[in-house]
Amino acid sequence: MALVKASDVFVDAASSLAIKLKMPKMLIALTIAAFGTCAPELAISFNSISSGNYDMTLANVIGSCVVNILLIVGVATLVKPIKVKEQTVKKELPILVLITGIFFLVLNDSLFAGKENGLSRIDAGILMAAFGVFLAYILVVIRNSKKKQKGVRRKREKAKYTLWKSIVYLLITLVVIIIASDIVVDNASLIALEIGISQKIITMTAIVIGTSLPELTMTVGASRKGEFDLAVGNIIGTNIFNICIVLGLPTLIYGGFTSAAFNFVDTTVVLLAALVYYWFGKSSRQLERFEGMLMVAIFAAYYTYLFLV
Repeated sequence: MALVKASDVFVDAASSLAIKLKMPKMLIALTIAAFGTCAPELAISFNSISSGNYDMTLANVIGSCVVNILLIVGVATLVKPIKVKEQTVKKELPILVLITGIFFLVLNDSLFAGKENGLSRIDAGILMAAFGVFLAYILVVIRNSKKKQKGVRRKREKAKYTLWKSIVYLLITLVVIIIASDIVVDNASLIALEIGISQKIITMTAIVIGTSLPELTMTVGASRKGEFDLAVGNIIGTNIFNICIVLGLPTLIYGGFTSAAFNFVDTTVVLLAALVYYWFGKSSRQLERFEGMLMVAIFAAYYTYLFLV
């Protein structure tokens, strides 16, 4: 209940902040919301890679990227069809596909270099450079947004909260979301360990789905309120942060690693998820309920594969 309520307030606060700062809501979703909701994944990644638990590091990122799109966007679309702006189809979604494609290429050493899959410091540097391109795009959006506002008089949306209340509520609700998610993750992990499930499966299920609860509750809440830019942008930004920062930054700091736990199928599903997100958004500028059902079906098929192999 606390998680759902906090996410509900988070959406209103993010929307109010965008209105008060005269910034596109997509920009807030791509940055503040995305970075905030992927904080649990970042903490797990640093802890796992510093302790040499590389399977958990990869499971954390691969699982999160798959869950964010196929499960979370799929479920949010079932709640209410999500409208996608033309700029998102032309710019933000292609950036997501490009960065996911780079991730697919640098991780598949067995496919392209004939050795065990892994990530080197050079690979991490490439991911961080890709994030630099993303940041450059954000700066361009901010600059263009300010130019458009000059001399333009238009009807403005009414913000639910004042500027300072928006900032305070964002911080408070983000803390509540993360703490509540951690409680869910800890309990789910204990149950999984008691049952005797492998580390990969524990990470891909209890931990990944648990740490994705902030994204789930925020995206579904934003979709229900008709805040489609927040719903779409949060997932795009979160996946970019997951790939470039959650995986790239600790690898750059602690050094490269290899892992035999993940193969071509896992990385292909990550890329497929990004492509499906782009294609469905492009097809009619709206994610329909049957497309959400297909996303959830692909997610179910992949997780069935995980339990069978």
